[in-house]
Amino acid sequence: MHIIPGPSSQVLAGSVARAMQCRLAGTEFFHFPDGEQYLRVPDVGDHAVIIQSTPTDSDFIALLQLIDACDAADQIDVIIPYFGYARQDRRFKQGESVSARALARAITADRVFTINIHNQSVLQHFDAAATDLDAAPAIGAHLASMKTDQSDSPVIIAPDKGAIDLARSVAGYLDVDFDYMEKTRLSGDDVTIKTKKLNVAGKDVVILDDIISTGGTIVKTSHLLNENGADRIFAACIHPVLARNAATRIFSAGIEGIMATDTLDRSVSVISVAQLIADVI
Repeated sequence: MHIIPGPSSQVLAGSVARAMQCRLAGTEFFHFPDGEQYLRVPDVGDHAVIIQSTPTDSDFIALLQLIDACDAADQIDVIIPYFGYARQDRRFKQGESVSARALARAITADRVFTINIHNQSVLQHFDAAATDLDAAPAIGAHLASMKTDQSDSPVIIAPDKGAIDLARSVAGYLDVDFDYMEKTRLSGDDVTIKTKKLNVAGKDVVILDDIISTGGTIVKTSHLLNENGADRIFAACIHPVLARNAATRIFSAGIEGIMATDTLDRSVSVISVAQLIADVI
């Protein structure tokens, strides 16, 4: 078995190879002067495990190139820790592309694994056995290892109902309380969050979501938590997209820290999903 790292998942792939004591392939990639990508996997092996997140269009092209480069393998497993375009999972207006479906259909492999994909309905569009892995226990274990002076029992808050299952899972791991906010999305960047009476006075709070993109939801949720008397507030997520100045906005709102998994390679990616991947492979 060879672990095949993609350009956007080199660190995670290295961690998986170490956890499994498997060979990490020396993937080569660069861009030609006209912007086209070049990719080569010199040693594929009989069982190729490709690990490549797709936060950008270029990263998705690289994933397709990796799959093609490994066509001599007897088995190809594709790990997509962060699957871009997953939020475009249905047609909102006539004539729109269902982008998640289009991209899923383009991937050919024996097995496909995602991690906390935004909507699991996307899995049905892969032309392979597709499984979504849950990183909630990894987040729960990390939070359990944190030492807090003010509170031994932080409250887990989901910024909307869409993240309630994630919050419930992590809270169950920690045996702590959880709740959710009532959010309405007006556009890609603009949301409204209704004031809700929460029992967070004097407590540490972790705002938990599957994706932190622009940070707007986290910031507005933190303001409401402050109004309800929360002590220290942290932000946590599976996928730290952190577009534009998201990190600055979050820290400027008084949030103590951001914790995320390494489905995307960011400075806040302090929780590894390498063992989760190693176990299932």
